Amino acid sequence: MKRSEINHIEAEAAGFLQFHKFYLPPWAYWRPEDWRTTKEDISEIRENLLGWDVTDFGSGDFFHRGLFLFTLRNGNPKHDKKTYAEKIMIVEPNQETPLHFHRIKMEDIINRGGGMLVIELFKADSKEGLSEQSLEVSIDGIRHLFPAGTKVVLHPGESICLEPYVYHRFWAENGRTLVGEVSLINDDQNDNRFYEPIGRFPEIENDEEPLHLLVIDYPAWLP
Repeated sequence: MKRSEINHIEAEAAGFLQFHKFYLPPWAYWRPEDWRTTKEDISEIRENLLGWDVTDFGSGDFFHRGLFLFTLRNGNPKHDKKTYAEKIMIVEPNQETPLHFHRIKMEDIINRGGGMLVIELFKADSKEGLSEQSLEVSIDGIRHLFPAGTKVVLHPGESICLEPYVYHRFWAENGRTLVGEVSLINDDQNDNRFYEPIGRFPEIENDEEPLHLLVIDYPAWLP
């Protein structure tokens, strides 16, 4: 992805969040020079990968297959007592987050407003393929049994709990959708299993300076 495209996505996301009265922490709007000159202890932000995250999953087409995320809080499995995480995401109409599951992380996905969030569900089989077995999930605290491949539609205010080894892919319909995630610790490096080989983070062409640093920028930009 070009940095100019990422910058545009960040600016659009900031406006959408403000429209929905969802507020980010003050450091979210720091420019690169602010990170380099701050006297604050930012080790938790840097090490736990809090902040801006824009990905096209290696597709080269963000609006077809991609996702905007901002990680608000997260523990670190190596040394942190914090065992939970929270993200806010923006899902565009018909923009796919590819089929994947987590081996450890349990998560609640919440439609915070906008359009509808459609989530397709499968259990993983013993070889981490797609099982034809039915699966049971909780939607707003109510248990449901669904056939493999069911597409659950979450309207604003509705949520679903996804346990480990439940394959899911999602996209929005009827408009851009604000999506929350509350989960166990998020570990994108080790806990994601995508059904097809893809890149979780984008390759970036720096055609201009960053508007806001992405979490994958931290090693190069932060001491």
